[in-house]
Amino acid sequence: MVIGGGQGGIALGARLRQLGVPALVIDKQERPGDQWRKRYKSLCLHDPVWYDHLPYLPFPANWPVFSPKDKIGDWLEMYTRVMEVPYWSSSTVRSATFTDGRWSVIVDRSSGVVELTPAHVVFATGMSGKPNKPDFPGQDIFRGEQQHSSEHPGPEAYRGKKVVVVGSNNSAFDICGALWEHDADVTMVQRSSTHIVKSSSLMDIGLGDLYSERAVAAGVTTDKADMIFASLPYRIMHEFQIPLYQEMASRDADFYARLEKAGFRHDWGADGSGLFMKYLRRGSGYYIDVGAAELVADGRVKLAQGQVAHLTSSSVVLDDGTELPADLVVYATGYGSMNGWVADLVDQETADRVGKVWGLGSDTPKDPGPWEGEQRNMWKPTQQENLWFHGGNLHQSRHYSLYLALQLKARYEGLPTPVYRLAESHHRG
Repeated sequence: MVIGGGQGGIALGARLRQLGVPALVIDKQERPGDQWRKRYKSLCLHDPVWYDHLPYLPFPANWPVFSPKDKIGDWLEMYTRVMEVPYWSSSTVRSATFTDGRWSVIVDRSSGVVELTPAHVVFATGMSGKPNKPDFPGQDIFRGEQQHSSEHPGPEAYRGKKVVVVGSNNSAFDICGALWEHDADVTMVQRSSTHIVKSSSLMDIGLGDLYSERAVAAGVTTDKADMIFASLPYRIMHEFQIPLYQEMASRDADFYARLEKAGFRHDWGADGSGLFMKYLRRGSGYYIDVGAAELVADGRVKLAQGQVAHLTSSSVVLDDGTELPADLVVYATGYGSMNGWVADLVDQETADRVGKVWGLGSDTPKDPGPWEGEQRNMWKPTQQENLWFHGGNLHQSRHYSLYLALQLKARYEGLPTPVYRLAESHHRG
């Protein structure tokens, strides 16, 4: 059973189908792709199309370089049908229990509650895990609207309204930009420094040799690019990334000067290695600029610095006493570890035994050591027998779904599958 029917679950479902492994992908949404359709209206992939193909069936040649969310949602729905992925929609997992080598999974469907007994359970609930919804004093007396970024419907209803967006990463910038375009009075609250890279520079310097029209013309297919990228050990990857981001810093020096003059706190990662290492280490702390950072640099989106102290009936108050009037507060405060879903559906003991999911153990901010050598608990056996994690961006969902599917295929066929060493659990979440 694959719990979660976004791009990760669908890609893995397609792999298992091709390998002849009986599997079922389940998701609470009504249709495949709703995970994208129901996000904020301006959501668009910041990765280029060559980076985002799904297994077996690439995007058409005329597909846009950067896909809007509804187009991705429709593609996932079509892909599920064409690849004949066994998929249950409108199905919510209520609990999962592991006993004597099998799982008992209770699923709530529109037709009633059913018990399924798979040998293996894969959590494909998104590498970002559960939404981090902060608990601030005064939230109960605030008279306006409050939303986590995952719940934000889009900007249309907030024309002329005062909006405070708490956060300064990808979702925060996307939401601020769309609200500003719809004439809202927008203030971004930056609580910690953020790494920003301009999309055009990232596509050219960071991805151009592997995932681009230029790369395809040079004979670097997506599959070949995946293998090239995966062949570089994580231990030394930052050494190859640092000069790329130094080149981006030089190319866009004027932009960064204006951004910092506006008061924005910018960083290049703990060791100057930029976006990809931040993503692999912590899955947060960055924004690929497609225009919204220019709004902050120019002062069109207002910027406030500090931690939220409390809310009043009509404002957000920061720790330095700054009061920001608000009709809407959007908490772009990110997501927790995937093992949070295990705590909810299995139990806290199992979640703690598995431990934190994602990160390399680089001992940099939000990626505590010790060194893991690979993504923590992803795509491999965990401390809980027959429990797996799968996810990440479209690139990782495509590439690593093969290796997870092969491990499951071997077990299905009864082949010996000795594990060299299970990853130890050093952090609960």
